[in-house]
Amino acid sequence: MFTVQSELNLTAEHECLIIGLFDQPQKFEGKLERIDKAFDGALTELVKNGDISAKPKAISKIHTFQKVGSKRFIFVGLGKEKEYTFDLLREALGAAFKQIQAAKMTEAAVYLDSLTAGSLDSIDAAHAVTESFALATYQFEGYKEKSNEPEKKIEHLFVYGSETDAEEIKASLTVGYAYGMGTNSARTLVNLPGNMLTATDMAEYAKELAGRYEFETEILEKEDMIKLGMGALLAVNQGSVEPPKMIVLKYQGKDEWEDVIGLVGKGITFDTGGYSIKPKDGIVGMKSDMGGAAAVLGAMEIIGELKPEQNVVAVIPSTDNMISGAALKPDDVITSMSGKTIEVLNTDAEGRLALADAVTYAKHHGANYLVDVATLTGGVIVALGTNTTGALTNNEALFEQILEASHEADEPVWQLPLFEKDKKRVRSSKIADLNNSPGREGHAIMGGAFVGEFAENTPWVHLDIAGTATTNQAYDLGPSGATGVMARTLALFVERFETLK
Repeated sequence: MFTVQSELNLTAEHECLIIGLFDQPQKFEGKLERIDKAFDGALTELVKNGDISAKPKAISKIHTFQKVGSKRFIFVGLGKEKEYTFDLLREALGAAFKQIQAAKMTEAAVYLDSLTAGSLDSIDAAHAVTESFALATYQFEGYKEKSNEPEKKIEHLFVYGSETDAEEIKASLTVGYAYGMGTNSARTLVNLPGNMLTATDMAEYAKELAGRYEFETEILEKEDMIKLGMGALLAVNQGSVEPPKMIVLKYQGKDEWEDVIGLVGKGITFDTGGYSIKPKDGIVGMKSDMGGAAAVLGAMEIIGELKPEQNVVAVIPSTDNMISGAALKPDDVITSMSGKTIEVLNTDAEGRLALADAVTYAKHHGANYLVDVATLTGGVIVALGTNTTGALTNNEALFEQILEASHEADEPVWQLPLFEKDKKRVRSSKIADLNNSPGREGHAIMGGAFVGEFAENTPWVHLDIAGTATTNQAYDLGPSGATGVMARTLALFVERFETLK
């Protein structure tokens, strides 16, 4: 997949060579001087005339007319060096790889040294190359009738980099690719229709993942849940003909099972809203209501590839939320695994019910820290739009580590407030310990606060990805559809995790 060479070989034959270009309009200097000389200074003239642009994320394709081995140069605009960031590089490369894929090229070369500046070195650049390559070229195959013409896609990258040891560059390329492919796996899970991804299908996927990376696995069946008293998840499943699954994956990166990070992902494979049924426009797209589970499984794939020295337990409560004569009704009272009773005022607030038992079960498996991820509320979209994930926490130090990871992954997170009065609203039922829907006001906060009741005193962060799990528009690092959001953030969080004092 990747070939690393230390010196740029301009005579080597490639379909294209990707070159980073900073805003230096007068002439090609330093690393690029040799390239310009091969064209007798013509590239400098093209820059002056505006045919090659150094503006951030501008892509300029130039045919080489056999003056060098590569058929084309793909110049990637990187802007001013002092404003250069890893995120800009990742997006700019994504735009380039999208164009290369659209042109049906099967291989590409990258001049790594041209992508370095300031504090961003060859190792960072190599990571950006493969992460952006994986993310930007992702496509969901779908179910349309296939053409007999073989599909052409980029199958090999040649990377030229002289500033760092080749083995270090290879290692960074591998890491970047793992982050991209784990995110793509999450995207595919979310893009799958509900009839193609039932709770049983998700459990089978998790088992395959576990077999690949030697994770310890536990899949609880309905009978197991009844014995354990998982009344909240079972209540959500009451209206379905599909059996529920509680999926557990354990990765042990330390000698002892301690300092365990619990990743909990909402796995509602389709959400009708139950008897609090969604309107006809709102129900379309509810195959994506397992975006939290997908993020956790994508993160576990990255963890399996990179093997950090951490302990992780992933817990995914999975079912669909359907309507039948046996389905959960508004006004019902149910008992969760924790023993807390819940008055159900809204059957469309089912995700927090499933998460309640999953959080309790993660603690049962020894989780010392909890991060739950869920497409939980429409309220978070009203509050923060579709580019920012909402967060609540009971531990600022833990949240800071999540926030750092989200900055590095460029998956923005914004913390919402959680006060004692918010908790009291969740506890306001007259006939049960909790109610699952205290009202529209502060909807996103209420959903997270409910889950927090089951985290109790365990350090916990809640991530509401209802607005960020999917997108209606293609972007530099992916197509429209599922984004795979939080898979990289969670994996980075695990990789960099520092035990709380």
